[in-house]
Amino acid sequence: MTRPVVNIADARTHTEESGEHFGYSMTELASALGAKSIGANLTRIPPGKAAFPFHHHYGNEEHFFVLSGTGVLRTSDETHEIEANDYIVNLPGGPDHAHQLINTGRDDLVFLAISTRIVPEVVGYPDSGKTGVRGESLDGESSRFLVSNSSRNQVGYWDKENGEQVAEILSR
Repeated sequence: MTRPVVNIADARTHTEESGEHFGYSMTELASALGAKSIGANLTRIPPGKAAFPFHHHYGNEEHFFVLSGTGVLRTSDETHEIEANDYIVNLPGGPDHAHQLINTGRDDLVFLAISTRIVPEVVGYPDSGKTGVRGESLDGESSRFLVSNSSRNQVGYWDKENGEQVAEILSR
């Protein structure tokens, strides 16, 4: 049996930056132990940055427990000051459930993030007008594609479905 405990010092950490306003380091906790249904990680956002773009999840619920630092939780229509010991729940849904954590303090904003892991996952990005879909194969390999919201509903369900292959099989 695999040991059901991981120490943060032994867990995989990855760091990413994009431009002047985005950056984070994330230590994977739940996946290090083989978790399937619930994800958990320790995320650090440097001062003056947001970890991720403003976004909402159509299927997954996210919870954040702030361990240290200060910042702002941006929601679809408000901002909320946050600090150590604050607990945040982001429910799944459309653009009215969009959220973003921004570090407005002088020290790293550090929080424990816990979420459901429903795949495929559909995420909307209201600021940039795009939608992302993330899938996962049976062997755990992840894939993601992003589309501009202007592409939505441009192709109908039955477009280019002429039934030629059905006719071929029926004629045998």
